[in-house]
Amino acid sequence: MSLALGMLASHAGAQDTLSREEREALDLSEYRVSDPDAGYFDVAQRRETLQATDNAMLLQEIDELTQGPSCQQLLAYEPITTRVRIPGYYPNPDEWELASEPLFRFEDNVSQLAGSFVASGDPYYANCLVRYLDHWAQAEALTDFHYDSTQPQAWFATESMLFAAGMAYATVRPHVEGLDDERERLEAWLNGLAHQHAEIPGEEQNSCCNNHFYRRALYGSMIGVITEDDELFRFGVSAIYSALHDLTDEGAMPLEVRRGRRATHYQNYGLLYLVTNMQVIARQGYDEIFDLTIDGRSIHDAIDFLFAILDDPAALGDHAPLEQYTGFLRDPQYFTWMEIYQSRYDDPRIADFLTRVRPLYNRSAGGYATLYFMSPDAQTHVFLDEQQRQTEAFRGLGQQ
Repeated sequence: MSLALGMLASHAGAQDTLSREEREALDLSEYRVSDPDAGYFDVAQRRETLQATDNAMLLQEIDELTQGPSCQQLLAYEPITTRVRIPGYYPNPDEWELASEPLFRFEDNVSQLAGSFVASGDPYYANCLVRYLDHWAQAEALTDFHYDSTQPQAWFATESMLFAAGMAYATVRPHVEGLDDERERLEAWLNGLAHQHAEIPGEEQNSCCNNHFYRRALYGSMIGVITEDDELFRFGVSAIYSALHDLTDEGAMPLEVRRGRRATHYQNYGLLYLVTNMQVIARQGYDEIFDLTIDGRSIHDAIDFLFAILDDPAALGDHAPLEQYTGFLRDPQYFTWMEIYQSRYDDPRIADFLTRVRPLYNRSAGGYATLYFMSPDAQTHVFLDEQQRQTEAFRGLGQQ
């Protein structure tokens, strides 16, 4: 038994969350970057699949992305070099959204360039993404963000931009020819910014260890891979061990379900980053990460608990009020992890859920998940049923 598993096993039966010190003491030396070009999916193989598909949903995604953005226009955007300060989301949602717009635009830009490359195969978009990120690297963008424990929002926002950039760049990295100086600069910038950001541990028992740690772990794994930095990669892996250790016997993430009426939302939100991170780790030759168990609990238990509380909030027990916020169910960005999971496991609950929310896109955590992961055999009948319904509706109009 490795030191990591041995240490976690010593907590068997306990519901204490793993402290930052315990997490940092884990021996994860067996995890190493083996393929800096692996990304989080096989782009070449996926392009072959997309070129042969007749799936209407995938064809629509391809059509929309093939005519991608203008590189000249994107390069005209000025990198963010001023001190980043963002108000808190819950107390000031309007102010938060306004201040976040330039950050969201960056995430959409990098994700769209990666998606346009996958859809079209045109190196114009891959090269543009490298030039775009290098533009930010040369400006030393995002390195000056405000942080203190009472005002962490700029720190939160920066982590999202980091994994957006890392995952987009990982998608095109093996397919870029030349631009060696640009790639060297942007990789050094991403690596330095990731280390600078991760050195802030966060508030004990909250941002040190909850979904925001899972978010930091995602950029740790992804940027660790593309820059061949084992330390960052293991930082990313440590979140998986921490999250599985913390699971209750029912599969609840205790730091997420304590969020009152948003407990269900945050159980799902944690899965968004954990499952996506697992995919990055698995692509380095660690497929077993998806079936890793700590004290008999795995990521599958966390997913089972999510569906249990979606079906009946009473399954939350004493964790949270039964009157749960459900607005997140109308926002597809929160469910991109399901495409990844479903590409590995045939879960009928997820298959049914996905038919109601596809196509899925998350501007930072993986981009165009449906385009990248959905089986071409999935959901074809839904599109045919919808086309038939529309045809019948038009016929009905003609008879009036």
